[in-house]
Amino acid sequence: MKNTTYTLIFTLLVLLSCKKESQIIASNYSSTETTLKASEMKDIKPITEEFNKYWYAGEAELTSYKLEQARYGEIREGHSVLVYVTEPFLAKEQVKADGDNSSNISVLKLNSTKKFNTGIYPYSIMQSTFFPVQNNTHAVKVSASIQEWCGHTYIQVNNREQFNIVAHSYFEGEADQDFNLKKAVLENELWTQLRIDPKSLPINDFEIIPSLEYIRLKHKTIKAYKASAKLKPGNYTIKIPELNRSLSINFNPNFPYDIINWEEITNGLTTKATKLKTIKSAYWNKNSNKDEVLRKTLLLK
Repeated sequence: MKNTTYTLIFTLLVLLSCKKESQIIASNYSSTETTLKASEMKDIKPITEEFNKYWYAGEAELTSYKLEQARYGEIREGHSVLVYVTEPFLAKEQVKADGDNSSNISVLKLNSTKKFNTGIYPYSIMQSTFFPVQNNTHAVKVSASIQEWCGHTYIQVNNREQFNIVAHSYFEGEADQDFNLKKAVLENELWTQLRIDPKSLPINDFEIIPSLEYIRLKHKTIKAYKASAKLKPGNYTIKIPELNRSLSINFNPNFPYDIINWEEITNGLTTKATKLKTIKSAYWNKNSNKDEVLRKTLLLK
């Protein structure tokens, strides 16, 4: 019965998407077309009915947060939004699938956004993570962009034989980069892995590639750093001693493991985000002027 349910989930379920009204999900993550190593695969566990009902209902989960962002030695007020949604993804091309394909995999996507001002000029940050719902390897793809009045930066990580890193920046020394990096835990992927199964999060000592946002805001080298982590019911905390940085995420210990708040501490300054409101919505269809009322629902200005 479980195997039948698992097959139906990945071959028959229909997702609403930003481009099309529906998509059919087919799972074949171990397809020869993927460039991910077979050695990274773990035993695939069937998705629960609870997971299926919540994440494959044709809606995204949108959660707004009050943001207190540390920048230039001061705390700035702003807001953050976490947008979680499942999507069909092409493992080889590593882009969203526009149709049914035997090589499609199902990912839990997170678009994490921050907006805040530094004096006269604004910051806009967005990080995107595409993590297999099978929870059997690293994120397939992660990207981040930062815009402010000085200029903008962009980083993309593609999970291939190694991590392929492409980065662009207006800063000298960061301008244009394209290189490969040995695989390690990605801080960005932990936010999606947590929503699938908190117990699968890495603990104790391991190597981690810090969030792409942090790397660019602090102008750090894109590489893996030694880290340690602890998992308690409703809390996950990571420390990266070399960077004098820690991240603590408080979440609902019960499914769907929604994130309540988090703190990032770097060199004694603390960035905080506190949950305001969560809604489920097919937001890609809510693009008319009358739909702006939904921003009020999320307590966004």
